[in-house]
Amino acid sequence: MQKESSIYVAGHRGLVGSAILRKLQADGYKNLITRTREELDLLDARAVADFFKKEKPEYVFDAAAKVGGILANDTYPADFIYQNLTIQNNIIHNSYLAKVKRLMFLGSVCVYPRLSPQPVKEEYLLTGELEPTNKAYAIAKIAGIIMCESYNRQHGTDFVSVMPTNLYGLNDNFDLQNSHVIPALLRKFHEAKEAQSDKVTLWGTGSALREFLYSDDLADSCVFIMNQKSVPGLLNIGTGINISIKDLAELVKKTVGFAGRIEWDSSKPDGMPRRVLDMARLHALGWHHKVELKDGLRMAYEQFLAGRKQT
Repeated sequence: MQKESSIYVAGHRGLVGSAILRKLQADGYKNLITRTREELDLLDARAVADFFKKEKPEYVFDAAAKVGGILANDTYPADFIYQNLTIQNNIIHNSYLAKVKRLMFLGSVCVYPRLSPQPVKEEYLLTGELEPTNKAYAIAKIAGIIMCESYNRQHGTDFVSVMPTNLYGLNDNFDLQNSHVIPALLRKFHEAKEAQSDKVTLWGTGSALREFLYSDDLADSCVFIMNQKSVPGLLNIGTGINISIKDLAELVKKTVGFAGRIEWDSSKPDGMPRRVLDMARLHALGWHHKVELKDGLRMAYEQFLAGRKQT
């Protein structure tokens, strides 16, 4: 990408898109294209087609998606599969029609099999059963990956797919009904601290192992990848470092300063037992994460507190 290249960031208000936009701005890219949901409904095929015909972006970061945690995915599977399929179909197809130089499709770590060998290599895609609690979302994302591969094969496009691990950071969603684990934990422990509660009850057993990446690190990797001359197929984006949900909860508890105890509700699902990404491909290109979990949690909590002061 050149500094004057026209670059469309789809989903620029979300956790991922806003981080990519901040990174591009910090790096001096001037011709950045964004649209709010009110300005452009990505579920509207005609509106998306008209947008691409008019703007003709050279590069596209597709960070637009309906996302949520275990509860949201399990409760609204039809919304997750319909909206994500529709959004990505509209963006990918119109990127082809508009002759976009390179599109980056943001997938998800949940596209991999539930019982995949660990750490998870990119070639493990479509080799086993998916995690049931987010199967609809995962299938939509898998369809996006295959769509990019298919357009590259048939039409000679340069569409790349990346699979980020679990994310957290600025502009995260702290709604307890549909947030991911870190923002949910930050809010739960903070509210328990404010209420002077003696305990916080969390889902599952705490035994599940997960990997977490700060959103600004993800953005850094996305811009890095977009500027590579060639990309070796799918690319995982993460830290390659596991932590149990139990240990994560203790770390968040300490970050927030909650003095009570943690109880685990084992009647609720843990999700996949273990998930950590193999980072060999991206490391070989020269990219490594910078923000460690302890520091990222501190920054995320500071951002959460700042957001509450503004409301």
